[in-house]
Amino acid sequence: MRRRLAVAATLAAAALVLTGCSNDPLAEQYREGSGKNFISGDGAVTEIAEADRGEPIEFKGVDENGETVSSADYAGEVLVVNFWYAGCAPCRAEAPLLEEVNAEYAGQGASFLGVNVRDQASTAQSFAKTFGVTYPSVVDTDGALQLAFSGTIAPNAVPTTLVVDTEGRVAARILGRVTEASILDALVKSNLAG
Repeated sequence: MRRRLAVAATLAAAALVLTGCSNDPLAEQYREGSGKNFISGDGAVTEIAEADRGEPIEFKGVDENGETVSSADYAGEVLVVNFWYAGCAPCRAEAPLLEEVNAEYAGQGASFLGVNVRDQASTAQSFAKTFGVTYPSVVDTDGALQLAFSGTIAPNAVPTTLVVDTEGRVAARILGRVTEASILDALVKSNLAG
């Protein structure tokens, strides 16, 4: 009997918490039960004032080709970090736009790095080949890179794209699918100039 009461109390508390989140789009997506297996953002762009960017992000991981990748590899560059996985429809839709901006800035002081949050290396390689993605992706199934970027402007949805300034600090976030290359281009350009 005590166990049933404890379970009922837990369920009631959870219902109250979810009710309190009624204006939260991520909570709404969870409750709708669409079965899409991810929480997507709405494409909202958040820029962080230079004075509020905090400490540089340090990370290290292994990409889909078995190469070690770290924050030190991108020192002094603007870095665009895209959190994705192959089964995510918005991730597939935005891949050509990300590659377009990546190609535009190749050798111009900005680099791109994918962070595959779910798949194995072979799936990430297949995705890159299918969608023409030329930049590396860290296979982050243990969540180490997600944790490294989990500060005040965390990648809370898939996909999420972060723009890291030349000092290694997160300068902007696109929460959800990148729908226009011009938006990402402007974020990269402003951090190259800054």
